[in-house]
Amino acid sequence: MFKRHLKLLISLAILICSVVLCQQIVIDSVINQQNKQDYAEVNHIKYGLFSINQWKEKLEVILADEISKLRFNDINQAELKKMIEGQLDTLIDSVANKISESNKGSTKGWMKQKFINAFVDINDIKKGIPEYADAIIAKMKTTKTERKVKVMLKSKVEQYFDETFESQDLTRLNAILARTQTPDIDQARAKLDQDIAEKEKFIYEATWILIFIAIMMFVMNGFSKKAISAQQFTIMLLTLLVLLLAGVTTPMIDMEAKISEMSFVLMDHPVSFLNQVLYFQSKSILDVFWIMITHKDLQMKIVGILVVMFSVVFPLSKMICSLTYYFDYRKSRANKWVQFFVLKSGKWSMSDVLVVAIFMAYIGFNGIIASQFGNFNAKNPDMVILTTNGTSLQPGFYIFLAYAILSLILSNFLVTKIRIKETHAAAV
Repeated sequence: MFKRHLKLLISLAILICSVVLCQQIVIDSVINQQNKQDYAEVNHIKYGLFSINQWKEKLEVILADEISKLRFNDINQAELKKMIEGQLDTLIDSVANKISESNKGSTKGWMKQKFINAFVDINDIKKGIPEYADAIIAKMKTTKTERKVKVMLKSKVEQYFDETFESQDLTRLNAILARTQTPDIDQARAKLDQDIAEKEKFIYEATWILIFIAIMMFVMNGFSKKAISAQQFTIMLLTLLVLLLAGVTTPMIDMEAKISEMSFVLMDHPVSFLNQVLYFQSKSILDVFWIMITHKDLQMKIVGILVVMFSVVFPLSKMICSLTYYFDYRKSRANKWVQFFVLKSGKWSMSDVLVVAIFMAYIGFNGIIASQFGNFNAKNPDMVILTTNGTSLQPGFYIFLAYAILSLILSNFLVTKIRIKETHAAAV
C-alpha cells in the first residue's frame, strides 16, 4: 500500500513539474519565435545586398578614399598628353567653325572673315598643341591644382550620392529597434542574437526534461502486472494533455535560407555583405492553422480545418473517450464511438502521419535549399559567396512526437489493464 501511495505521489509531482515546464516552454517559445522573426527582418537582404542605400554607403567610402589618394604624378603622362592634345585639336576646330558661322550673312562679317583667313592660319595654331598640352600637364601637377581638383571631385561625388537614394518602408524595422531598445540595426542584431541563444538553450533543456519525466511516468505506472488505478490513469492522461498543448503551441520547424557572406574586391577595396536572409519562417501547428483558415482560398481553409482536426480535435476526443471508457461512464464501453476512439483509432489517427509529414517537409526543404544554394557556393578570385541553410526541427516537433508515441502506448495500457482488472474481478 505504501509503495502504491509513493508511486502516486511521484506521479503527481511529475505532473506538476510537467505543467510548470509546459507553461515556461510555451511562454519562452512565443518570445523566441518573435525574436527570430525580428532577427530575420533586421538581417533581410532588402536592407543589405538589395538596398541602394547600403551600396551608396560602401561606394561613397571607396570613392572618397580613391580621390584622397589621387596623384597626377602617378598618371601615365603619355596617355594623358595624347588625350589632352585630342581635346585641344577638337576645341580649335570648334572655335574656328563657330567664328566662321557667326561671320556669315553680312558684309561686315564677310570682311572680318577674310581678314582672319589672311592673317590667322589654323594649322599654325595646331602645331603648338603639344606645347599647350605640356603646359596644361605641368599646371595639373602643382599641389594647388591637385587640391582644387580633389575638392571638385569630392563635391561632385557627394552631390551625386545626395541625389541617389532609395525610399524604404522602415516601419517594421523602427518597431524592432523600439522593442529591443537599441539605437541602430547593428546593436539590434547583437541583442537579438544573444536573447535567442539564451532562450533556445533553456527551451531545449526544458523540452528534453519534459519528455524524459513523461516517459518515466509511463514506465513507472504502465509496465507492471497490476491494473492502473483511476488516479494513475488520470495523471497519465493529463500528462498527455500537457504534451499535446506544448506540441501544438510551440514552433515545430524553422525554415531559413540566407547568404552568410558575399565578398569581393572593388577598386582594391574589400566589399562584403554578411547574414543576408532570403527567407525565414517559424511556425507551430496552430500558427499554420490560423494562416490557412484566414486565407481567402477555400482549399486552404479546408486544409487548415483538417490540420486542426487531426492535431487537436481528434487527440482531445480520444482522451475524453479514453477517460469515459476507463470509468465506464454510463456504460460507455459499449458505445461504438467510444470503442472506435479507444480501440480502433490507432490505425486512423493522423498524429503519427502529421509527425512524418513535418519531418519529410524538413528533409525536403533542407534538400531544396542545399541543392539550389550549391550553385552559388562556387569560389573564384573575384567573388566569394557562402550560403547557409538554417532549416531545423524545433522543440514542438519532439514534444508532439513524444505525445504521439505515448498516446499509442496509453491506449495499449488501457485495454490491457482493464482486461487484467476484469479478470481479477471475475476470479474474486
